[in-house]
Amino acid sequence: MCEAEVNGNARFCPKCGASLEAIRSIIVATTPTIPGYKIKRVLGVVTGLSPRTRGMLGRFIAGIETIFGGEVKAFTTEIEKARIEALERMKAKAAAMGANAVVGVDLETSDLGLGAGVIVISATGTAVIIEPEWQ
Repeated sequence: MCEAEVNGNARFCPKCGASLEAIRSIIVATTPTIPGYKIKRVLGVVTGLSPRTRGMLGRFIAGIETIFGGEVKAFTTEIEKARIEALERMKAKAAAMGANAVVGVDLETSDLGLGAGVIVISATGTAVIIEPEWQ
């Protein structure tokens, strides 16, 4: 909930003590509904952001990779980390609101410009409370 960096196997946040199980159990969907579930309550919009950049060495390596063409692996890992981080931050905000799912999730990437090489990944969706249809 406090957005602290947490080991992947941890059950509780070392900084604020929040349970991480609630965050892990949140269902995330890009669709407006989740098959087999009905939305009982809409709680609101949630967003997670993750700005990322490579250091000088990473940018140097990326520059070399661009000479040969193809994938720029120096940035691939950072972009993937940013995507995961943005989704986890969004889920944490949804859990803090009492949601058990986020629907209509949209992932976007943008460049902050300024020649700084900073990209921002954002994950935005609607925090909801769902329950199985058969209840």
